[in-house]
Amino acid sequence: MNPYLAAFVSGMRRTVAPGELIVRVGFYAVILVVFAAVWNAAMAANGGEVAGYGFAGILWYIAAAEAAQVATNARMIEDIGNDIGNGTVAIELLRPVSVVGLRLASEVGGAVVRLAGTCALAALFVPLAAGPPPSWNGVGLAIPSLVLAVCCNLAAQHAFAGIAFWLEDAKSAWFLYQKLIFLLGGMLLPLELLPDAMSGAARLLPFWAMSYAPGRLMAGYVEPWLLLLQVGWLVAMVGAAVAVFSSGERRLQAVGG
Repeated sequence: MNPYLAAFVSGMRRTVAPGELIVRVGFYAVILVVFAAVWNAAMAANGGEVAGYGFAGILWYIAAAEAAQVATNARMIEDIGNDIGNGTVAIELLRPVSVVGLRLASEVGGAVVRLAGTCALAALFVPLAAGPPPSWNGVGLAIPSLVLAVCCNLAAQHAFAGIAFWLEDAKSAWFLYQKLIFLLGGMLLPLELLPDAMSGAARLLPFWAMSYAPGRLMAGYVEPWLLLLQVGWLVAMVGAAVAVFSSGERRLQAVGG
């Protein structure tokens, strides 16, 4: 079997374990319930609409934006940093395959399983809480956008984690990355609700491709160009991750690691 396909299948099998998947989906359920209550109160206080989003639109937005994040390993940057620090990655670099490609294939395999679980829960809960999606065309675009969002996120985490080749610790990179996702990725709020300067800055950075894009599409805004931009950012993030690991490999060779 192709090593990347084998890594993808292995990631899926590892994530199918009931305990891990149940915890993830259960956490996602809590998020949906809490945000449904918060936004129901917010909409009631603002005439039923905020920045162009009605209650149904905003809840579907949250369902997609949060699903894209819950599907990934939130502490993966720190885990990769630990693998770099303890020599695991140095051993993997001896294999005749791309370390980044193999790790990404495994992580994407696991993320696809988690994404399926969260989307199934959203399909049951959100219609009961807020009604059907505002646009089925938007849903059709949001599904591939969710996959692209997860892949962009995983690639970016590998790029950030590469700092451990030089600092031997990726905790600071993990902390910074999470804050950028929260604030500029649209994970908690659509970018339209941010101050103009912050929203403008967020649209120039890749983090919006990891939550905002699928959320915006799921909220009923049929904007297919968002997928094209996500593809562009995915290529850029994979390229950045490969470049960082290649540079890190050269450093290990230079210092005899």
